Amino acid sequence: MTADWMKSLPLDRQPADFDTGVAHNARVWNYWLGGKDNYTADREVGDRVLEMFPGIVQVARAGRAFLGRVVRYLAGEAGVRQFLDIGTGLPTADNTHEVAQRVAPDARVVYVDNDPLVLAHARALLTSAPPGVTAYVDADLRDPAAILRAAAGTLDFTEPVALVLLGILNFIDDTDEAVAVVDQLLDAVPAGSYLALTHPTLELGGEANTEAMRFWNQRARPPITARSGAEVARFLERVELVPPGLVSCTAWRPDPAPNDAGGPAEVVALYGAVGRKA
Repeated sequence: MTADWMKSLPLDRQPADFDTGVAHNARVWNYWLGGKDNYTADREVGDRVLEMFPGIVQVARAGRAFLGRVVRYLAGEAGVRQFLDIGTGLPTADNTHEVAQRVAPDARVVYVDNDPLVLAHARALLTSAPPGVTAYVDADLRDPAAILRAAAGTLDFTEPVALVLLGILNFIDDTDEAVAVVDQLLDAVPAGSYLALTHPTLELGGEANTEAMRFWNQRARPPITARSGAEVARFLERVELVPPGLVSCTAWRPDPAPNDAGGPAEVVALYGAVGRKA
């Protein structure tokens, strides 16, 4: 079965090979966010995970809202004009370039993912009008050198770049390897650049997610590794954290709600942080 939007894509934009019979993170995430670019296998796994860990939809929505707040901060207050968004996922509303270019129309954004469905969708939909620029790189986070080579066609690595790694480091099982990837990316960008990340955890009320994550790793791909706050902090050792630091992503500079009484934001089992390279 082929999604309707794919039928109208040129052949050179259609995915060469993807398995709709196995749940995939990008499509299940799309399902939890209310999107339509998913298949029966994705919905079945998504529903089972939701039964086991009802908070997963709040986690998905909180992660998406965090992206919007972070990109507005980086393009606005921090003055960043270049974004390298690795682990793009399926486009929805308020993608990185849309948020950034509302603040700074000349913002340049490079998206990176290695899912063929995301590739086809992104090339069709992740476009911007001048003076802004968007590009898409088909690459794996585990090969940062390839990402950086390709991104250099759009981004100027002598000027600050925001590295956006939302919900992606959890697909590298070995923490030392994941830290090394972050280090290679940080080595490539100058002082004044930023690192923004989110990461799932079994802390922050996420203990109930243990069985759901085990089920996910048996039935879906790619497998996920949750990390503690101390482990996530290792990715941030080379940057100066923007207040409030490493927190549940809902607590990172939350937007005021209508008639906000000033109470704390709901905690979700997803760490979030932004840091600046000095």
